[in-house]
Amino acid sequence: MLNEFKTFIMRGNVMDLAVGIIMGAAFTAIVTSMVDDLVNPLLGIFIGGIDFSSLSFGIGEAQFMYGNFINAVIKFVVIAWVVFLLVKGLNKMKDMAVRKEEVAAANAPAAPTQEELLTEIRDLLARKV
Repeated sequence: MLNEFKTFIMRGNVMDLAVGIIMGAAFTAIVTSMVDDLVNPLLGIFIGGIDFSSLSFGIGEAQFMYGNFINAVIKFVVIAWVVFLLVKGLNKMKDMAVRKEEVAAANAPAAPTQEELLTEIRDLLARKV
């Protein structure tokens, strides 16, 4: 059972997932800082200095911090936008590589047809006889 677990954990896709989770956690810290330190103050200028994190309302003893929800939505939109740009860039690079392969294949000399190969074999056999 230990060997089976070792085989499972050392698979490429499990390691890729682990790296993705670690990178995602690090990326979250960057996005959080960007939203808190750059986007929110910029939005605050246009909205009149409102700090979203302090927005709340209370009903009885319950306090609803809807400003934190607004911050979470902003973070989501920023993350979604960055992921969109990354995927778009990767797809563009992939398309460029495919186009290069297509151009190389189009410029490559045409392979002989089956009839041409058979004719060549016939001629070679005829010379040896």
